[in-house]
Amino acid sequence: MPIDKHPDEPGRISRRELFKRGAMTGAGLMGLGAIGLNDVDSAFAAFLEAGNYPAKLVAAAEKEGHLNIIACPRDWANYGEIIDTYQSKWKMSITDAIPLGSSAQELQAVQNYKGQSRAPDTLDVSPAIALEAAQDKVLMPYKVATWSTIPADAKNSSGLWYADYYGVTSFLSVNQFVKNPPKEWADLTKPEYKGQVALGGDPRTSGEAFGAVFGAALAHGGSLNNIGPGIDFFAKIKAAGNWNPTLGNEIANDAKGATPIVIRWDYLTLADRDSLAKQGMKATVNVPSTVFAEYYCQAISKYAPHPNAAKLWQEFIYSDQGQLLYLKGYAHPIRYSDLAKRNKVPASLAKKLPASKHYNNIKFPTYAQLVKAQAVLTKEWGPKMGVS
Repeated sequence: MPIDKHPDEPGRISRRELFKRGAMTGAGLMGLGAIGLNDVDSAFAAFLEAGNYPAKLVAAAEKEGHLNIIACPRDWANYGEIIDTYQSKWKMSITDAIPLGSSAQELQAVQNYKGQSRAPDTLDVSPAIALEAAQDKVLMPYKVATWSTIPADAKNSSGLWYADYYGVTSFLSVNQFVKNPPKEWADLTKPEYKGQVALGGDPRTSGEAFGAVFGAALAHGGSLNNIGPGIDFFAKIKAAGNWNPTLGNEIANDAKGATPIVIRWDYLTLADRDSLAKQGMKATVNVPSTVFAEYYCQAISKYAPHPNAAKLWQEFIYSDQGQLLYLKGYAHPIRYSDLAKRNKVPASLAKKLPASKHYNNIKFPTYAQLVKAQAVLTKEWGPKMGVS
């Protein structure tokens, strides 16, 4: 991916807190292991066939015949298969505007194209932009059938937006170039990693890179109220000669050794690992013991030209079927706890997932913490890293 899909500025979050009990789902979730994106056996396929959808809604959506989504690249969280499944299930066509766009661009598109047939129907945005869109009153309230199983702290009480999946910080190492893959944050300062440690973007504008700095802070005496140690840690990496300024969000750079070690969300590193395997290259993904996590959210535009198709898309995304497709793509589905409790995660998939211990210490920030961290990062990252 040439750019981070969600290069949002956390400081743009609206005036209310998003997560008061951030780790409510993290402790019980399993890590996502070595299942390939195309590794679906008959048992798993059977789960994907399940699901009942309101007949009137289906009829209305099929009459519209089309859905406009935005910023959902096919290699991000298994959106390629999610899109294909939706289209084939109801014989609907989908247009994905600016697949590699940012959450901020999604909100801008809602404003710029309202009243036009090309306007986005649904959004997949960061919490910051979801809250901003709700405050701007450009979202349509809608509660899916599985609404009660979405954690209360991961949704707007009126149904304007709700979290769909989340990721945690992780390390991708290309084995051909990295003989001893780093496992913990402190490992990244070792002399053997000269010029090898890269981020998926600039942390001042990239959500995943921002998460990397926050994760480093949590591992080095910082807290959700203090991102400073994370900035200092990356300055230490640079002083040690290990910093690699090349953005690590293109698989081609990983494959040729331009970015041998990359810190990204786990669903991206695991998918990249699979892509490298198809090229005959081995890569290792490690989740450090101290991690930072962030949700992304679904919402329907108030100006959606295909409102029923949008509602059906939401029903699909939050059904057992849709949530398992996220899981297949390594993203942590927001309803995982409910799926696991009802034994809806196929054994063929569950047995390929590692133990949950890597995900037991997940940290989610509040609105106030994000704003404070962004202000500090904006002020200190450039001077300490020697970049403009």
